[in-house]
Amino acid sequence: MGISFPVAALAGCTAVLLLQPVTASAVTDPVAQRRTSAGGGSVTSLPLTAGSALAPRTTRPFELLGVGWDDPARSLAGGSVLVRTRDAATHVWSGWHELEADGEDGPDTPGGGATAPLWTGPSDGVAVRVTPGPGGLPTGLRLELVDPGRGAAPASARTLPAEPPDGHQAARPAIVTRAGWGADESLRDPQVEYTGPVRVVFVHHTATATEYACADAPRVIRAIYQYHVQSNGWRDIGYNFLVDRCGTLYEGRAGGAELPVHGAHTLGFNADSAGVAALGTFVTDTPPPPVPDGLARLAAWKLGLTGQDAAGRTQLVSSSSASRYPKGTSVTFDAVSGHRDAFNTECPGAALYPLLPAVRTQAALLQSGARPARRDAR
Repeated sequence: MGISFPVAALAGCTAVLLLQPVTASAVTDPVAQRRTSAGGGSVTSLPLTAGSALAPRTTRPFELLGVGWDDPARSLAGGSVLVRTRDAATHVWSGWHELEADGEDGPDTPGGGATAPLWTGPSDGVAVRVTPGPGGLPTGLRLELVDPGRGAAPASARTLPAEPPDGHQAARPAIVTRAGWGADESLRDPQVEYTGPVRVVFVHHTATATEYACADAPRVIRAIYQYHVQSNGWRDIGYNFLVDRCGTLYEGRAGGAELPVHGAHTLGFNADSAGVAALGTFVTDTPPPPVPDGLARLAAWKLGLTGQDAAGRTQLVSSSSASRYPKGTSVTFDAVSGHRDAFNTECPGAALYPLLPAVRTQAALLQSGARPARRDAR
């Protein structure tokens, strides 16, 4: 079912970027580049060029989109990217939705730039409006349309079961493996990087739709994975873990859930940390109770593997001046911090960020042996 967005106000000098009127031939436009995966998914890349009128168009089926560009030194900061999509089942067009124009997640040495992705649900039409920032439009601007496909062939081990503490500070929660959400392992870089012991868990939101069925969460994760790898050029999905609105935890970046895998989630502070993303946009939408519960269970276990008190604080050193802090700056973080603590961003959203003190408290209780009850999604 499609998602209806409020109409966004358009102001300033707007570059209308897209494409062709809706025609039958539009779905096989020769300028489109389509990259497929073994799991039946695909990413269709459509170049955006300046035009004189907004023209929606028919596309191949997709469920997530974003806008990328080639030059990592340029961005759309100060501008805006507005999109609307057509529901594949009802053929009803959504209102305008504004993408986060300067995606803050990513590796410390990005190969290009991109907006945050938007989960749309099954769609077959799109239109885009871009308002340039003070620096103008980046080169190689393109629309990326992601079809998550059916997923790779299932493996026998689809979930890491919950386990008792076993000498660590907190029990391991049940975690859906990459095989469980259908990751196509042929897409990612086969090499895995590791960092020092994880001392901070950074909490994010994915800035995608919030009102999804929990059964669809693996599709959302596959689409984010394809966007990060095939559209952004990253080695793997950026987040180490994800949690859906029902509190189910998912393994993100490959390399071992229990190991300190080097992620691409908090620019400047990807080392000695782990990133966990709540599926959804929590700016005005309050996270269902299972979301902070899941974050607490994950943080208690992950931080407990190295003896880090979930209610404590620790220092990390910035590796990038593009972060909130100049390169080389030593910064003290809460062991459970929000993305905004390290980067100038609203992530993980104005409705989720205030819940982090309670997440820290609950995680510390779990580390001490207490077992707060898990709540179901509303």
